[in-house]
Amino acid sequence: MNIELLIDAKDVKSSDGNTFERIDPVTKQIATRAAAATIADVQTVLESSQTAFKSWSKTGPTQRRTLLLKAADIMDSYVDQFTACMITETGSTGPWAAFNVSLSSAILREAAAMTTQIGGSIIPSNKPGTLAMGVNKPKGVCVGIAPWNAPVILGTRAVATAIACGNTVILKASELCPATHRLIGKVFQDAGFPAGVLNIITNAPEDAPAIVKALIDSNAVKHINFTGSTQVGRIIAKLAAENLKPALLELGGKAPLIVLDDADIDGAVNAAIFGAFMNQGQICMSTERLIVDEKIADQFCAKLAARAALLPAGNPRDQVVLGSLVSDSAAQKMDQLIADAKAKGGIVIAGGGRDGTIVEATLIDHVNPQMRIYHEESFGPVKSIIRVKDQAEAISIANDSQYGLSSAVFTRDIQRGMQVAEQIESGICHINGPTLADEPQMPFGGVKDSGYGRFGGTAAIAEFTDLRWVTIEDSNQHYPF
Repeated sequence: MNIELLIDAKDVKSSDGNTFERIDPVTKQIATRAAAATIADVQTVLESSQTAFKSWSKTGPTQRRTLLLKAADIMDSYVDQFTACMITETGSTGPWAAFNVSLSSAILREAAAMTTQIGGSIIPSNKPGTLAMGVNKPKGVCVGIAPWNAPVILGTRAVATAIACGNTVILKASELCPATHRLIGKVFQDAGFPAGVLNIITNAPEDAPAIVKALIDSNAVKHINFTGSTQVGRIIAKLAAENLKPALLELGGKAPLIVLDDADIDGAVNAAIFGAFMNQGQICMSTERLIVDEKIADQFCAKLAARAALLPAGNPRDQVVLGSLVSDSAAQKMDQLIADAKAKGGIVIAGGGRDGTIVEATLIDHVNPQMRIYHEESFGPVKSIIRVKDQAEAISIANDSQYGLSSAVFTRDIQRGMQVAEQIESGICHINGPTLADEPQMPFGGVKDSGYGRFGGTAAIAEFTDLRWVTIEDSNQHYPF
């Protein structure tokens, strides 16, 4: 599959004609050959986005809403194309790809609904006869940088609300799924968006730092959103700060699922299996730490291990639950985490095997702070079980992490659940539900090293607009001199 840049609603080769290849992690065959953007291409795409902003920012909400709703319908119809791209580029399963498409179309519909919610407020003024207003205005050219793990969801999220607010967007596609991200551009093309409202660039992995810096350094760019690792997020944040530009960052996670002594154990097991192993654990909200009261730990672990052992892992083209990890290095990290934990007293109670980039659903019991997996985001299907003596220790362990994205607590006492949720340091907390959840209208984001800012619904309007103070005053008012 050959992929070109999307500039001014047209397919464009890189200025020097260079390309790069993405390899299928399972078959090791070429999945995609994509245009490798240059700094010259960055300048071209910036000019396109700036030009488009002049007219797009002045379009009415009905026109924007109509186009976004049309894009949502088209995205739904492209489920087969998106699925094929995700399987070959990222090793994901068909059901995960289909879910990506359905949620992404919902994101577009939610963004369409937001076009008439971009308002402001009347603010009382101390000046007699003055009408003072706070008015939300589009920022200008926005840059979205999306990852590979939920590529349609996160690629769409990076652009939808920004465009709904009247901005134009440059999406920097992931080097690991250029075809998948470029297909989002085709959705917008086919929906009839004006040229330059959404531009998409792809780049060779080794060129990423220079491309990103050129985008953020440009005076044309007014906002950056990035979803990805905390390590790269720090780089993005620093570049944005140096340029005095706002950034929305959704970064890594180490989501705890607390199972208290009065929990519905079967319900907690259901949530843990789903939250831990969907998309092979390669989701920022994935359940990374199962924190279980020791009074019920044996029963919980036995049921959880039995369920995990039944999850088939293999080629994502087959009928499996766990497909491939994104790369050989990601799979090798699972071996390292398992070996380190076993050497320090951890007990593997399910899984532990690997075939290339296919890793079994793996559970490690009796995890302690000396182990790498206690602190590190595994971003794979290897999960830790930490036994605690009581609720207080469970909360302490849950907060013993640099991350703070998602979390969950299971208890039959809802008031107790609310008390625990209040004490967990995370942007998201679910009581009697999995750590893994997403809805387009919800404020999505984290605290601590999981980033700052919020995607979703009305919360995202504040991210992608500037609030201006505007007054209408008496021209004959009195001044002190």
